[in-house]
Amino acid sequence: MANKYPNFNEDKEECRKFLSNYRNEDGIFKYMRLLQDVADRKLHVINIHMADLVAYGGGSNEEFVARIYSNARRYISLFAEAADDLMPDPSLSAEQVEREEDVYDVLMRQRAEQHAENLAQGDAAVAAVDPLYQLPALLRRRFDLHIVPEPKRKAQAIREVGAGQIGRLVVVKGIVTRCTDVKPLLQVATYTCDECGFEIYQEVTARTFMPLFECPSARCRTNNARGRLHLHTRGSKFQKFQEARIQELAEQVPKGHVPRAMTVQIRGDLTRQVSPGDVVSVAGIFLPVPFVGFKAMRAGLTADTYLEAMSFHHFKKRFSEYASEQTPEEAAAVRQLAAEGSSDVYSRLARSIAPEIYGHDDVKKVLLLLLVGAPTRTLPDGMKIRGDVHVCLMGDPGVAKSQLLKHIVTVAPRGVYTTGKGSSGVGLTAAVTRDTVTGEMVLEGGALVLADMGICAIDEFDKMDENDRTAIHEVMEQQTVSIAKAGITTSLNARTAVLAAANPAWGRYDMRRTPAENINLPPALLSRFDILWLMLDRADVDADLALARHVLHVHQHSAPPALDFDPVDPTLLRNFIATARTYEPCVAEELTDFITSAYAGLRQEEAASDAPHTYTTARTLLSILRLSEALARLRFAAVVAQADVEEALRLMHGSKASLQTEARQRAGLDAISAVYSIVRDEAARARSTVVSYADALNWITRKGHSEAELRECLEDYAELNVWQIDQDSLTIRFIDS
Repeated sequence: MANKYPNFNEDKEECRKFLSNYRNEDGIFKYMRLLQDVADRKLHVINIHMADLVAYGGGSNEEFVARIYSNARRYISLFAEAADDLMPDPSLSAEQVEREEDVYDVLMRQRAEQHAENLAQGDAAVAAVDPLYQLPALLRRRFDLHIVPEPKRKAQAIREVGAGQIGRLVVVKGIVTRCTDVKPLLQVATYTCDECGFEIYQEVTARTFMPLFECPSARCRTNNARGRLHLHTRGSKFQKFQEARIQELAEQVPKGHVPRAMTVQIRGDLTRQVSPGDVVSVAGIFLPVPFVGFKAMRAGLTADTYLEAMSFHHFKKRFSEYASEQTPEEAAAVRQLAAEGSSDVYSRLARSIAPEIYGHDDVKKVLLLLLVGAPTRTLPDGMKIRGDVHVCLMGDPGVAKSQLLKHIVTVAPRGVYTTGKGSSGVGLTAAVTRDTVTGEMVLEGGALVLADMGICAIDEFDKMDENDRTAIHEVMEQQTVSIAKAGITTSLNARTAVLAAANPAWGRYDMRRTPAENINLPPALLSRFDILWLMLDRADVDADLALARHVLHVHQHSAPPALDFDPVDPTLLRNFIATARTYEPCVAEELTDFITSAYAGLRQEEAASDAPHTYTTARTLLSILRLSEALARLRFAAVVAQADVEEALRLMHGSKASLQTEARQRAGLDAISAVYSIVRDEAARARSTVVSYADALNWITRKGHSEAELRECLEDYAELNVWQIDQDSLTIRFIDS
């Protein structure tokens, strides 16, 4: 019968064979090359990939692989010892070795010479029996070794990791909620005796240890000197250490339960790879740790657990990382999509956002511009002009506001979703908590800080308490969170785009009341939104029939109906937006008069209106510029074109289109009459009897009308001899001038 207990000497030999004999697909000795890089001071980390080990054995080493998964901590030390045995000499010249040599090398050379001298002086017997006297392998080692599981290994939820997996290599998926600062952790303590001068070494394997006080050398024992040991900080070995907290994702939590969390200890070069808000899968060793201090008195025999990280995999990267890590195939797909033409790409990308939601094409275009954003400008005096686009969707119940918010958070590489009633001012900005490691007061970022360089979606925005809502004001314009609590005075970055959804004051929009009464948000907050889009639910037979058919098809087939275009895959959409965000377009000089006159026109419209829809301020002008620059980014252009500005103005007018349509119906005006009124008024303002077709189209689209309505208006009023139309250029010439 085969021995059921592992033979670690045989397993160490297996580790040696694997490291020395494994070849990758190119026929290169992968791990021997890594060891050579370590010897040449080019590398400090060796990752043992379990996929390589499985491929090396060809299925014959399944038991060996299973033993590594079940006892990973021990096999890391076996692989490290095998790597020490196989470590080649540096391939550098003597001059390069001397140039690459650091303080650590000088100390190690001096220790080796001193060690040999001590052995020659008769302390060999002490060195043979006392491990404290020997030079530890951990002190000589210049690399960290990690075991990385196979990529196909399924990530578990935190609640699925139980006591039966203590010591095993596991993969856990979650969101990072807290990270501590990186601090040095003692690995090998070096002591110097004040009597005999010998160095004594003590390996530290836990977070706490008992220091040595008396020298164990033969000379001190012979002389009965009882020399005192002093901790030698410069000669000890430290390692970078960081502690993180990961929490279960919302979809992993069963009904009626609260999310569970787990502590992750991060060491060496793995530190600073995750930050709060990242969705990651962590491969690590699940280990127990006893309670210490007063907690131990209460805990009794129970112990806490933690995960010692071996590797991280990010599920959502930042847009900048998507742009820099694109494969040639992804870059080619982005170029092919961009070659379709600016208007086609713009419309197709917008309609690819939540294709299962019927209609709302212009809303989706605004959300696309929110994802793309505009470049942040930093002036010579240090002042910053934000580039993030803030959008507020206000509408009646049942118009898919929350679904759009959820979809945008999943599409964005970094997104946080929260609701107004479930969020406090502290939960949105930052809270002061006590660090479990050091006991110090530390800041813990809220939703807006976690969404830094991403999108923060706030649903039920109108249900928020007024005191909590004021916490967003600074974030939306200055993009920082200023804190003065518990002796901590600082500013945290919150460079986030805010996407809010709200209901009108009385649940549904009441046409008998003014827009200001319906919207019921303070002007100071409204002016910070680049676009406030009103989504009203009005009865329309054709639209209602089409919507009902769409919803029924989704319920029957769990998929949207056949679309008249090919939706863009979410991964390609992210890559396209990441590439677009690398451009920093500027506004051309020749557009100055056009933009300023458009802004002045908006101010005049508001002044002339009895019940204005929005508050037009200088921030509105910046909103027009931001939307125009986002449109230029979608074209991969370095300069903003007039068409971009016109589309931005059209979207700003279109945000109130449903309201204007209702108002026209109440006033008894049909769309054709409204188009005629716009063209006539604009021509009178310009004191011209001749209007070009392009100007007329620009005027009416900015007011929320379509080109088809303009053409119908031209034909109808030409028959009434109000104006004459040139058949070739469609130029309009008024007759009753």
